[in-house]
Amino acid sequence: MFTNPLRESTQNEIELIDVDGDALWALVLYCYTGCVELQEDSVETLLATACLLQLNPVIKACCQFLVKQLHPSNCLGIRRFADTQGCSELVEYAHAYITKNFMEVTKNQEFLLLSANEVAKLLESEDLNVPSEETIFHALVTWLEHDPENRSKDASKLLGLVKLPLLSPAFIADNIESNEMFKDQRMVQELVIEALKYHLLPERRPLLQTGRTKPRKATVGTLLVVGGMAFEDATSIDAFSLRDNAWRSLAAMSSRRYVFATVVFDKKLIVAGGMNDRKALNTVECLDFSTLTWSTLPSMNVRRYGLGVAVLGGLLYAVGGHDGRCFFNAVERWDPGTGHWSSICSMSVQRAGVGVAVLNDKLYAVGGINISSCLNTVECYDPHTNKWTPCAPMSKRRGWVGVGVMNGCLYALGGDSVSNSNDSRFDCVERYDPKTDTWTMVAPMSVPRSEVGVCVLGDRLMAVGGYDGQQYFTLVEAYDPHLNEWEPVAPLKPGRAGPCVVVKNLTNNM
Repeated sequence: MFTNPLRESTQNEIELIDVDGDALWALVLYCYTGCVELQEDSVETLLATACLLQLNPVIKACCQFLVKQLHPSNCLGIRRFADTQGCSELVEYAHAYITKNFMEVTKNQEFLLLSANEVAKLLESEDLNVPSEETIFHALVTWLEHDPENRSKDASKLLGLVKLPLLSPAFIADNIESNEMFKDQRMVQELVIEALKYHLLPERRPLLQTGRTKPRKATVGTLLVVGGMAFEDATSIDAFSLRDNAWRSLAAMSSRRYVFATVVFDKKLIVAGGMNDRKALNTVECLDFSTLTWSTLPSMNVRRYGLGVAVLGGLLYAVGGHDGRCFFNAVERWDPGTGHWSSICSMSVQRAGVGVAVLNDKLYAVGGINISSCLNTVECYDPHTNKWTPCAPMSKRRGWVGVGVMNGCLYALGGDSVSNSNDSRFDCVERYDPKTDTWTMVAPMSVPRSEVGVCVLGDRLMAVGGYDGQQYFTLVEAYDPHLNEWEPVAPLKPGRAGPCVVVKNLTNNM
C-alpha cells in the first residue's frame, strides 16, 4: 500500500474499515514488545485483525489458542470462522474435532442453526464417529424438526446422504415411511426402494453398490489381532480403527499359546486350543469386552493346535488340528446351553492349518496339511444332516491358508504348498462361489505369505501379518472386491502370524 503508487501512499490519514480498535492497538503493541494477550472473548477479533495485517506469528498463536477452546458447543462456529479467515490448519483441527465428537455436537444449538448446505457437508463425511447409521438419521431428523416449515424442502436431498441400505427394513418402515417430513416426496420413495432392494436381493448386492452401501469408517467395527507367532512373545491383543487408520493396544492374553484359533461369540473373544512350549492344549478361554477380564470355558475333548473355529447356529465348532503326533479329521462343537463339547461327523480327511469359515449356514473346511501333503480339497458341513460334502478343489494346495467370507463368496489367501519349506508360500488369492461350485483367481496380495489373518472390515477383506519362512510380517492389506485391488493400511507392531477377528461396537474408552 505504501511502497507502490496507490492512493493511500500520498495520504496523511487512512481509515481502516471494519477493524476493531482494541485489537489493532494490541497488535501495534505486539510489534514493539513482541507480546500479546489472548483472551477467550476477544481472540477471534484479534485473529481477524492479524490476518488482515498478515502478522503470521499472532495468527498461529490465536489458532493454537482456539484449538484448545474447541468444545461440542462451539466447534462448528470456530470452524466456520476459521474458514472465513483462510486458516486452513484450524479448519482441519475443528473438522476433525467435529467428526470425532459428532454425537455430542448434534445435541448443541450450533448444530440446529446450521444451513442445509452445512448439514450436507457434515453428513457427507465418512469419518463421523458414530456407532451406527441410525445415529446419523436421528441427527438429521432433529435438525429438520427444528424448523420444519423452512427445512422440509431439503429433507429428501439430505436423506440421500444417509446410508439407508445399511439400516434395517424395520427401522426404515418405522422411522421413514411413517414420518410426515418424508411423505409424498418422490426422491424419498426412490431411496427407500433402493434400500429395500439391497436387503431383499442379497445375491445382487455386488451390482447394487453405491456410496450409500459403503459403511462409514466408525461403523464397521474394530479389527483385533490376537497373539500369534512372532520372533518375540506375542501375547498382546491390538485393535485397529479404520477411522483413525491406527493400531492401539487393547489387552493381553492370560497366558502364552501358539497356533490357536479365535472367534467372537456372544460378544466375547474366544481363544481355543493351540500349544505352549511343551504340549498341545485343549483349554478354551474367553475375554469379556465390557470388563477386559478373562474367564475359562469348558475344555475341548481333544488337544489340538492348527485347528479352525467358527460359530454356526449359536454353537461353537472346533475343526481339525494336530496334537504333535497325529493329524485330526475330528470335529467337535460346544453348546453354551448345556456347557458341553460333543463330537460330530468327522471330515473326510485329516487337516491341520485348515481354513474354517461359515457361508450360507454351512461350515467350510478349506485346504490345510496332513501327514502326506498340503491340501487343495474343500468340504462343507451341513448341521441339519450332520454330513460333510466335498466341494470343488482349489487350484493351489494351501496349508496354513487364510480364509474369509464376503459378499456371499469364500476367499482363500496365501498359504504354503509344501509343508516346512521356506520358498513355497503364495501371494495368490482364490474366490469360491457356492452357487456355481467354482474357484476363480482374483488379484494377488503384495507378498507371498502363509498364516495370514483374514477378516472382513466394512466392505473390505483384510489380510493381516503372516509368515514367509524367514520373517513375520507387519504388513496389513485391504482388498476391494469391486475394484479387484489391494491397498496397504497401517502396519502391525510388531510383525506376527496369527488370527484376527472383527468386533462390532467396541467402545471408544477401551
